[in-house]
Amino acid sequence: MRKKVVVAMSGGLDSSVAAALLKRAGGDELRSSSRFANARVFDVIGVFMKFWSEPKKDGLIGALNRCCSPEAEVRARKVAKILKIPFYVFDFEKEFKKRIVDYFLEEYKKGITPNPCVVCNKEIKFGLLLGKALALDADFIATGHYAKKKKIENRKQKIEYKLLQAKDKNKDQSYFLWMLNQKQLSRILFPIGYYTREEVEKLAKKFKLPVLKARKSVEICFIQTTINDFLARHLKQKPGQIIYSTPGVEYRVIGRHRGLAFYTIGQRKGIELPGGPYYVLGKDLKKNILIVTKNEKDLLKKELICKNVNWISGKVPKLPQKVKVKIRYRHELARAAIYKILNTKYKILFSSPQRAITPGQSVVFYKGQQLLGGGIIC
Repeated sequence: MRKKVVVAMSGGLDSSVAAALLKRAGGDELRSSSRFANARVFDVIGVFMKFWSEPKKDGLIGALNRCCSPEAEVRARKVAKILKIPFYVFDFEKEFKKRIVDYFLEEYKKGITPNPCVVCNKEIKFGLLLGKALALDADFIATGHYAKKKKIENRKQKIEYKLLQAKDKNKDQSYFLWMLNQKQLSRILFPIGYYTREEVEKLAKKFKLPVLKARKSVEICFIQTTINDFLARHLKQKPGQIIYSTPGVEYRVIGRHRGLAFYTIGQRKGIELPGGPYYVLGKDLKKNILIVTKNEKDLLKKELICKNVNWISGKVPKLPQKVKVKIRYRHELARAAIYKILNTKYKILFSSPQRAITPGQSVVFYKGQQLLGGGIIC
């Protein structure tokens, strides 16, 4: 039985190889799944998504979004042609602006540091795209994320989907997927999760895909220069006092800041004070005060509170529970315990202090290879 799958194709290496695996063989993850035992080849449809790009003055087109530039679209079309699959372009510009860019700016306006990629996965890739794919009678959508999904069926024939780290731990992107739920996971495929990046490059050569020289986007796609440049164009900022603080020393005013949105916890560069280095220790939003320290050890904290927690299983596990935790994408996994303190909030107590715990960022919980869920740091 053939299954129809819509592949999100960005014109990059990973999504192109994902499409090729689905068209040519199905990939290790799919071949080993009983659900796909009779589906040797998928009916694959390629989809390129257009997102919001920042306009110049007077409505003229400004810098292009790196995720959906004309060059990226041309590459995606070439790959689709090579694979002999249908190819479509979905315009999500308005939705992306409202759900991702506006959210990003609103959070910075509040003085916190959001992670727009996590929200984009929930709202756009596995929200809008999934909805459109199902409307086209597709069975699944697939992306080039480095992550794995495992289907578990218990004695009562109840099915649960687990989200796991990718084979390539250096490229693993499960951190960005903690907002997914069971309904979404039942319709998602991650074809390259069982391969390393090096193996994916070899597959691109094997399939003769023209994507090996495609530049990998590692920054926020709708920001062309720096976050501060972008914020300066879109947010009206109020300058205020910079106060120096360290344990045992009285607070004292040592300068002025440009606006709290331009600073994040742990930041060293850009504070522009003589006699440094200084590190951003905190923000007093009510008084519009930036708090800094010279002692980097002041940034170490043993606990955090998080909100908007999502459990991948759809059920709150037995707590308290020992887990491993990431407080940002490239952060090392840290041993910790989770405690529920309110209906919507949880406390994470670390075995050893963590540097620069930042409000607005995602904190993600793992048990072995399995991603249990995550939340937003308060």
